[in-house]
Parts: sequence; C-alpha cells; structure tokens
Amino acid sequence: MRGLGGALTNPLRSAWRATFGTRRSMSIIVTLTIVAFAVGFASNYWLPQRLGYTLLFGLLLAALWTWSSGQGVRVRMSRSRDRVQAGESIIERFEVINDSAIPKLWLEVEEASDLPGHTAQFVTSLGRSGHRNWRVQTQCDRRGLYNLGPITVRSSDPFDIFHRELRFGHRRGLVVYPRALELPRYSVPPANLPGEGRFRRRTHYVTPNASGIRDYEPGDSVNRIHWKSSLRTGSLKVKTFELDPASHLWVVLDLSGQDHLGTGDDATIETAVTIAASVVRLFINQNRSVGLMMFGERLDVIEPDRGSQHFGRILESLAVAQPIGNVPVASILYQQSRRWGRHTTVIVITPSTDPRWQGAIRTLTQRGVKAAVALIDLDAWGGRAGAAATAVELRAMGVQVNLIRKGDHIPAVMVGQVPGGGRSSAAALAEPAPNGANGAGGAPAAQANLEMEEVLAETDWSSGDSDIEASSEETPVP
Repeated sequence: MRGLGGALTNPLRSAWRATFGTRRSMSIIVTLTIVAFAVGFASNYWLPQRLGYTLLFGLLLAALWTWSSGQGVRVRMSRSRDRVQAGESIIERFEVINDSAIPKLWLEVEEASDLPGHTAQFVTSLGRSGHRNWRVQTQCDRRGLYNLGPITVRSSDPFDIFHRELRFGHRRGLVVYPRALELPRYSVPPANLPGEGRFRRRTHYVTPNASGIRDYEPGDSVNRIHWKSSLRTGSLKVKTFELDPASHLWVVLDLSGQDHLGTGDDATIETAVTIAASVVRLFINQNRSVGLMMFGERLDVIEPDRGSQHFGRILESLAVAQPIGNVPVASILYQQSRRWGRHTTVIVITPSTDPRWQGAIRTLTQRGVKAAVALIDLDAWGGRAGAAATAVELRAMGVQVNLIRKGDHIPAVMVGQVPGGGRSSAAALAEPAPNGANGAGGAPAAQANLEMEEVLAETDWSSGDSDIEASSEETPVP
C-alpha cells in the first residue's frame, strides 16, 4: 500500500512542482483564492466570496498582461565576425523592437552562450512602437568552438505570477583560433630533393609552370584563358599549373592524453598548440608547403599545401585539438612514415620522453628525412623529468631540438639551434629574417595573417515565427 500511495503521489507532486514549483507568488494567490471561495460558500458570507472573485479576476488580468507583453516583439542581432584568434574580441549589437501599440514594462533579454566571459543580459522597458539598442564586446581568450544563441526574451506581470518566454534565432558557431606568434629566425633543417621536376603537382595557384589546358569553368580568371587553344577548338580553354619542386614540411602534434598535464590556459596542450600554429604561420608566410598530423579522437591529417586558406583550415583543426588520444606519438611516426621521404622535413611537437618515438626519429633520419623537435619539459608542470636528457640524445643523433619550459617566451625559445650546439644570441634573435630564409627561396610570401572578414549582415526575428524548437537548431561552422 505504501508503494501504491507513493506511485500515486509522485505524479501529482511532479505536476504541482511543474506548475507552481518555481512560481511562489502564483501558488500563494491560487491557495488564497481557493480558501476564500471555500470559506465564503461554507459560511454564506459575502466578504470571502468577493475576495475570491477579486483574486480570480487578478489572475486573469495578470495572465492577459503577460500574454500581451510578448506580442509584437522583434529582436535584431549582428555580430562582427564568426572567426577570431585568441586574444581578439567580438562585437555584438542587439536591438529589441516593439511593433505593438501596447507598452512593454518589463522585458528580460538574454543570449545563451558557452563562450567564457560572455555575458549578454539586459532588462528593459519599451514604449509604444519603441526600440532599445545594446552593444556587447567580448574578449575571446581561449581557443575552441563555441555556440552563441538563441536569444531569449522573458516577460511577466507586475506581481510575477505568470511568465512568458520567447526564443529568437538559433545557435550559431564561433571559432576561436589559437594564438599564432611570430617566430623570428626560426629554421629547420632543409630537406634534400632527389632531382628537379620529379615532385611537381597540380595547383590552383598561378605559377611559372603551365602544365596543360582544360575547359573553362564559371569563376575562372580571364588571365588564365589560353586564347590560341580557345580559337582552335571553338570553346574557351584555361591553363593549368604545377607547383615548383619544393620540400614538404609536416607538423606532427602529440595529442596523447597520458603525455599532457595541466588545465586551462596553463596546460601543456595550450603551449603545444601555440607552437604548432606559430610554426605553420611562419612557413606559410614563406610560401612553403605545410601539412599537419595529429591523433585525438581520430587521426586528423591535413595534406601539405600553401596559402592563407590552407592556414585557416589548419587553425580550425588546432582550435578544437584536445589531449584525448590514446595513440602515442611513436605509433604515429612509425605508421605514417611511408608518407615521408628525402624531400620531407618533419617537426614533432610533444611532451613525451618515451624512447620509442626517439627510435622512430632515428629511423626517419636514416632514410634521409630531416627532423626537428619542439620538446615540452613536463618537469616544469610538476610532471616527470627527463626532457633535458632526451634533448641531449636527440641532438647527438643530429636532430634539431628546442626545449620549452613553463613560462618561457616561445618566440625566444624557438630560435633555431644547430644540432648539438647552443641557442642563437639575443642579437641574432632581434635581426629580421632575410628573404629566402628557411628554404623559401625568392618566392613572395603568402601572408598568413588570416584576415577575418566582417560579418555585419543583420538578423531580424519576430515573435510570430519564433518557437521553442528553434533552440535545438545549430548552424554548422563552414
């Protein structure tokens, strides 16, 4: 019987909490109304009855007030950009508009977000056909993929008996790229090319090497049209190009969970990602062909390419990189070694001191692959020691090593070292890198200072086409 009574009372208790649990004023008014009617009809006395009718009329008036507070409300929002680098800010502009002739005395506006430090909450009142504007600036200090939205507008009656929520828009993604620092005079051992012209490959960039022709497609530039072939064939033809023979650079980032320490901005993964982004930026600016490889939830491989668009793709992958992998960096180097030959330079970024990946580096160098290592010293984060000894062993094999400790200034530490030698002097660090450094030749640099385009198109939502289901929609980040 006790179990049956509990089964019957639980739904009633849940229904009561759903209706009155967060509305103490409503529960008090409803209770007083019921008591007034009960006493009035039981005693046949007019005062409790009139009190009950007054309270009931007040409930109806409050419900009507709350309903009318949400009628004719529109929200307009614009955001400066959807992609920023850590340390930069985004600016959002909000406008709440009242298209109704009924004033809105109390409106709470809030934008849902999981972006750290983002607060967009306002309380306002609107007159007849009035509007209010706000500007919110949020600094994005931590890389990652975040969601902003939807926007919720709440209204209630003066006695806080009834509530009404309106949701406008849907979730929109915000990508915060990692910091990409300038690395003056950082260099890696240049790879050897077996012969001129053997490693040319197709590219959509204009180069001195025209390899053939193809049919014209919408969007092709006019300066790529080959007019002689077009006249001979009777249809437009455009030239195709190949890249000059050049070595590839591969950045291998260790995302093994057992090798990284720390949380938040002081974690070793943040240092590793910053180093990776900075190295990629340096060589993309030198018009080098750079690829990225890392193993988190899965193997993520971005084939070597050039240009700012390629740099943006790498930054998007680094923005969400987390040390959740269970594959050690040694396994990645052994399994993916078939990708690399004498025309490749591999840059490994890892906090691991496991001798197995040192053996993988030795195997690669014996095959003619050039290698460089950015080694993070876990001892500075309270982890295991041995990074200094590992650096000595690698330098003895002829591998360039940069040892990074907690609190180090990365551009200063990442000055290129001669294998087995010491760091460059501070004077050398201050000198600008000459043209063609690090194997870039005389090719013009493709500026990798990724330009964030302004997204100023306004979004306008009205209460008529908004609903609760809109909050479950998500706009994927391209």
